Amino acid sequence: MSTIRQSICFGCFNRGGLTPESLIREAARMGYASVEMLPEEHWNQVRDAGMDIAIVVGHASLPDGLNKRENHDRIEDELLANMDQAVAYGIPGLICFSGNREGKSDDEGRDNCIEGLLRVAKAAEEKGVTLCMELLNSKVNHPDYQCDYTDWGVSVCEGVGSPRVKLLYDIYHMQIMEGDLIRTIRDNIAHIGHFHTAGNPGRNDLDETQEIYYPPVMRAIAETGYAGFVGHEFVPLGDPLAAMQAAYDTCNV
Repeated sequence: MSTIRQSICFGCFNRGGLTPESLIREAARMGYASVEMLPEEHWNQVRDAGMDIAIVVGHASLPDGLNKRENHDRIEDELLANMDQAVAYGIPGLICFSGNREGKSDDEGRDNCIEGLLRVAKAAEEKGVTLCMELLNSKVNHPDYQCDYTDWGVSVCEGVGSPRVKLLYDIYHMQIMEGDLIRTIRDNIAHIGHFHTAGNPGRNDLDETQEIYYPPVMRAIAETGYAGFVGHEFVPLGDPLAAMQAAYDTCNV
């Protein structure tokens, strides 16, 4: 069984009077392996603290994503440029987005995403950077988002057929959309390149006030042999450092 490598999403915890420097320092002290999704100006600070930067956003505009052919030229340029940045800083993953449906069928949206990702998959393979399309809920937080079910996301990955095109499986979002977390993770781990956490409902702390019991979910992930990162992407209701420590302890299986 592997050990979960935990990460924090910078924007969620950079609050409560904390400076970026103190947040990064405290994350390292607690045992975190990564700080992710943070401005480039802080990347060297993370590396100097002995941590990785697990993943950053690969292209602009969540609603205007890969499911629209008219976005492909722009997204290709952005992803290729950000791959070079990722290589320079040892960042293993870039987040990408399907975009909102805006009337597109699931079949058309899937085919367009496959077409767009095929334009950059070879470069991702050559550079060793994994493109992770994020699974998000369309019920609460991201109405009309297309990549809102695991099966649809997997069909995109299978259509591209590259070991460097995977999913960002957000446990909070998929609890809202489909539940059945452990079975789904086990069945699809080959297509998962990154995880995010948050409590549901509310997208807050991983505590007893929310419905997801994280320890067995983390054990199930570890038992698959998954070697990537699990990033905490929740907004703490109280002290951010206390929430970081509690989340680390909860998921340290």
